[in-house]
Amino acid sequence: MADEDLLRRIHGLGDLDLAALLCLTSREHCIVTTDAPELDGLVEEVRLVASQTFNLPSVIVNCTRYTTLDDLAAAILLPPPTPKAHQSFSPGPKPNPRDPTASPLRRPGTESSSYFRPGHHSRNSSHGTTSAMTVPPQIANVIVAKNLNLAPKDVQIQCLELLRTRRILTRTSVQTAPKQFLFVAVLETNGAARLVSHLNDFFYISHWHDPEDGFAHQEDGEYDTGYSDSTGQDSPSLNSESSVVRRSITDSTAAAFTSTPRGPRTRGPDNLRLNTNVRDSISGVSFRSTSSIFPSLSESDIATLAQLALSVHQDIEVLRYQMNIVTFLRMHRAVAPGGSCASPHATKHFGHLAKCLAALHGLDYVTPSLVALAAKKIYPHRIRIVDPARERSMQWGSDLSAVEALLEGVAPEDVVEDVLAEVGAPL
Repeated sequence: MADEDLLRRIHGLGDLDLAALLCLTSREHCIVTTDAPELDGLVEEVRLVASQTFNLPSVIVNCTRYTTLDDLAAAILLPPPTPKAHQSFSPGPKPNPRDPTASPLRRPGTESSSYFRPGHHSRNSSHGTTSAMTVPPQIANVIVAKNLNLAPKDVQIQCLELLRTRRILTRTSVQTAPKQFLFVAVLETNGAARLVSHLNDFFYISHWHDPEDGFAHQEDGEYDTGYSDSTGQDSPSLNSESSVVRRSITDSTAAAFTSTPRGPRTRGPDNLRLNTNVRDSISGVSFRSTSSIFPSLSESDIATLAQLALSVHQDIEVLRYQMNIVTFLRMHRAVAPGGSCASPHATKHFGHLAKCLAALHGLDYVTPSLVALAAKKIYPHRIRIVDPARERSMQWGSDLSAVEALLEGVAPEDVVEDVLAEVGAPL
């Protein structure tokens, strides 16, 4: 079980932070969607989640139907660090050949303690300056792919290869992804339906961000420098003490924060949001405390959660409940035939996510409610609603207009809710 401090920090995360944490813990990747007018805000929020919560540099890839493989390979690389100014060396005084300290074979008791004499510098220096080492470009820890569904098929397949092998082949080199690596596809609502099927199935989870929940990291006004965009420009730093006004939280102010939530405040396992993202609503006071509202998680914290997830056990009755959900999803009449929504890859993700959620809740076993929550995150982006003309009952003479009326307005989330209501959970 995770220690209390780690659990407290996890419970202080928002929904997007939790989605990123689940993916980093599982070494997988995710899709986040929202309404079209809020897409740019969601991209910026994901960047801030990467920098403020996980201290990871990120880049943005703006995908269009004109994006090429070279554009993708260049956009996912972090810009090289700015080299430091060359350090100048002034030549020292001419050594005296009779001075015993001038020889590298020093005598005991001499004052010189260095092999090199004053003014002497290494052979790497030339013309009185030190040579700067060239740092090779590296893939960003977090890649935010905006409108990935609009990219050409070959670009999407290259993204699939990057996710599968954690490396990308360019014209001149092979770039390898870092250990902490997260690929986030930021799409409009229902945009996942236009992804290449194999790429869509490879994504671990999907999360729809309600515009009414707002963007907590942006609203609280702190922007970090741990990311850059595809142009290679770093964001300005606002980390100085003068840019943050801090004060202590009393019981009354804490109550004021929890009484004005931006979204549902649920700490139980039935909602991905383990907490509320709140904004400062206290009049006359400018408050911002990163440690209390946006707790940070280190690489060691993520490794701890990953290890705990591996040690979570699952009762046979809960496993049977999980497999029944998979079967009912595959046979649901609103799902397109072929079993694409319940692929072996999706089933593997389903079981692993349930164990990761248990670790995040401080449990060493999987509960039915965690299985239901995992189903809501694993399957919506994989489900394809069937064409009414191909619905199963049409083979036995059903009326097409009746089937169309039945399927009208049915969304993948409705299918998951219908299955969870139909499959009995173990007591």
